[in-house]
Amino acid sequence: MFKLFKNLGKKEWLFMIISVVFIAIQVLLDLRLPDYMSNITTLVQTKGSSNEILIEGAKMLGCAFLSLATSIIVGYLATFIASSFGQKIRGKVYRKVLDFSMEEIKDFSVSSLITRTTNDVGQVQMLISFGLQALIKAPIMATLAIIKIAGKNLTFSKLVFLAVLILLILIVVIISLVLPKFKIIQKLTDNLNRITRENLTGIRVIRAFNAETYQKNKFNEANSNLTNTIVYVQKIMGVMSPAMTLVTSSLTLAIYVLGATLISRANMMDKITIFSDMVVFTSYAMQVIMSFMMLVMIFLIYPRASVSGKRILEVLERVNKIQNGTKKVGKEKGTIEFRKVSFKYPDAESYMIRNISFKARPGETIAFIGGTGSGKSTLVNLIPRFYDATFGDVLVDGVNVKEYDLNSLHEKIGYVSQKAIMFSGSIRRNVSYGDEDRITDDTILKAIEISQAKDFVLKMDEGIDSHIARGGTNVSGGQKQRLSIARAIAHKPEIYIFDDTFSALDYETDYKLRCELKKNTKNATTIIVASRIGTILDADKIVVLEHGEMVGIGTHKELLKNCKVYQEIAKSQLSEEEL
Repeated sequence: MFKLFKNLGKKEWLFMIISVVFIAIQVLLDLRLPDYMSNITTLVQTKGSSNEILIEGAKMLGCAFLSLATSIIVGYLATFIASSFGQKIRGKVYRKVLDFSMEEIKDFSVSSLITRTTNDVGQVQMLISFGLQALIKAPIMATLAIIKIAGKNLTFSKLVFLAVLILLILIVVIISLVLPKFKIIQKLTDNLNRITRENLTGIRVIRAFNAETYQKNKFNEANSNLTNTIVYVQKIMGVMSPAMTLVTSSLTLAIYVLGATLISRANMMDKITIFSDMVVFTSYAMQVIMSFMMLVMIFLIYPRASVSGKRILEVLERVNKIQNGTKKVGKEKGTIEFRKVSFKYPDAESYMIRNISFKARPGETIAFIGGTGSGKSTLVNLIPRFYDATFGDVLVDGVNVKEYDLNSLHEKIGYVSQKAIMFSGSIRRNVSYGDEDRITDDTILKAIEISQAKDFVLKMDEGIDSHIARGGTNVSGGQKQRLSIARAIAHKPEIYIFDDTFSALDYETDYKLRCELKKNTKNATTIIVASRIGTILDADKIVVLEHGEMVGIGTHKELLKNCKVYQEIAKSQLSEEEL
């Protein structure tokens, strides 16, 4: 938890020191108020002059206004420190998550990462904002108030110490009951976020299968678990306020009852002293109790903030499995080579791909085909280092991908994922994504033309400035796919990776797109993962995968002659005449 505070900058530390000074001034001013009250009480009882009483009252008001002013300043500074700290932590978590490999993201889950960036950071901010004031103010005020009353009246002092002891026991009991629940609350929040995301992203499937009731019950269960846990914690914490009020009121009543008894038994001179002590003790006792009430609030906020802090540190201290290299330029240009590559997913028992070897050169089109689960997508995901090979070497431009600076490696690659990803914004921003300053409108229009997206883009009201909704929900699957292909083309990479990208396109569009692609990317290396043989007929090499192993490599005609697996796939998709 306290490791997080290393992220506070010089400005925040300076403001913190200033806050401490103003808090100390505020405490000293607050502790002067009972003294002025005692003086006024004595003057009234001894029939002092009106001027003397007014002077003491003016001093008392002055202290109160100065205390208010320092309180406002401290409140502003504490809020600034907490907000600035929250901004830095959210930024760090976000940048750290961007560097995560697919393995780390799956370990944490998307919903959990969202909770850690928002809710957890908010809990730590709350601790800083309130704790900065209470942690400094409460101990100083309690200590000085106890010192002030310790030597005045032993009987009144015992009452105050008894009240403090009762409060301490109450705090220990409550903290021991609620502390274990805070970690559970954060996990249940993660779960609720996960189910909410599933409901929103899968709403079409939910409606198509009439599963609204099923999903509603699933959400209600998660919501009830979180609500019941929070209610339990709030019930326990809810005892604190009336208990504190009871202790405070009982202490005040006890001081007055005891004071009245002592005054009735004392002589005339002692009565004034006892009454003055009673007024002072009541004021100082309230300040002691208020100090402990502030500490109680910290004890209630801290456990949840501590859990949140640990969850944030889990993200920040997670060591990425994929470490950045240093090389920016390769020995060749546009080549991809696999040397006896094997890979298995983290915690998996069996290998997804085994002993894969091939080389692709500039201008060549290499295609991968095989049954579902044969490892096609897994294999191409090793090229941009979404995962690292378990054994063997993956080389790009003659250099092992593990040695590359990741930015330099990704600049060489134009990657189009199996699921077309669209971002909220215009078509222009989606196509030039990440490189808006360099990619011109002419380049965007050319990329759209090659990807066969020109017809529908120009029919839209604002052309390339037309709006795309988050996730591309206002365009069809085929249109999203063509725009994502245009994005890769516009960046003019050395290597194109199409991960089953053409599956959402009709045969005519597929054919036209591939013809245009071949014409306009002659010097680039093209990697295609496909389920349809029609998409890869003209590939320079076709790699056939089965159960993660390479069972054939060659052209379409060569594989029809010597690869049984390819023959079976071809016969299932093409007629005898087409074959």
